[in-house]
Amino acid sequence: MRITALAGGIGGARFLRGLRAHLDRTPDLADTELTIIGNTGDDISLFGLRVCPDLDTLIYTLGDGSHEAQGWGRADESYRVLGELAAYGAVPQWFGLGDLDFGTHIVRSQWLGQGLSLSEVTARLAARWGLPDQRITLLPMSDSPVETHVVVEDEQGQRAIHFQEWWVRHQASIPAQRFQAVGMDRASAAPGVLDAIRGADVVLLPPSNPVVSIGIILGVPGVRDALRGTAAPVVGVSPLINGMPVRGHADACLRAIGVDSTTSAVAGLYEDFLDGWLVSPEDESSVKLPRAVVRGRPLLMTDTDAAAEIAGAALDLALELTSRTRGA
Repeated sequence: MRITALAGGIGGARFLRGLRAHLDRTPDLADTELTIIGNTGDDISLFGLRVCPDLDTLIYTLGDGSHEAQGWGRADESYRVLGELAAYGAVPQWFGLGDLDFGTHIVRSQWLGQGLSLSEVTARLAARWGLPDQRITLLPMSDSPVETHVVVEDEQGQRAIHFQEWWVRHQASIPAQRFQAVGMDRASAAPGVLDAIRGADVVLLPPSNPVVSIGIILGVPGVRDALRGTAAPVVGVSPLINGMPVRGHADACLRAIGVDSTTSAVAGLYEDFLDGWLVSPEDESSVKLPRAVVRGRPLLMTDTDAAAEIAGAALDLALELTSRTRGA
């Protein structure tokens, strides 16, 4: 079986780690190939280095090297380099890069400077963390730089700031007026991205942020059309429980684009290609979708086992939809 997933951030990474665990525990599915299309709209340049937060979170989490308590960054991390940069007055200091994490950004920047594409660099990093050995292929959504900026208005007036500054430094406390995917007009899907969607047996949307993670991937030319045209069932997992994100600021992001913070409203963002929607039990009765099958079950990913059960339920729904299609 070939599964393709669109993902970004901590929720997506933990869901996909659970999915790989579910596949490995199921004899008939252990040889399944998993391709992940990662959001790169969060990317940012800091201290002269190219940082790809969502790709790195996926790599560290799937490679068993993430800081579990915070969900991002490396386990057993230290911050001597960042402290030394602060002593020199180097900014910004609000983005917590650890010493081990710096190694990733240094080598990424070095390889990019040598002319490798982001896809090639990501493949090298994923190999260092053993993802190919788990039958996981990680693809950036695009090799072209795309950065999400947020238009805000505060005491400094209306201005655009990088998404990471809004998200990390301000904790989304400044109301966002709109998001701008800078560079998207020049972007194209990275090699293998569209084929992974078109050739999949199942496409999954993990509980990633629908606006600034999955939403940005959907903005890459050709991605949405590929999802509409794939023969595979597309099944998503709601990132909201009773209207609230489990973590992060998805509600603030939805508010900025004029969408209600509800499970139904999030599904509406995917309505043109969504076939199945996994929701929390308390939301199930209120979700009415014109074409997607809605299924309720607990969605809290308290640990890898819980994430594996959720991922397994999403996959079961996808296989059920496949059987219905073939039966018809």
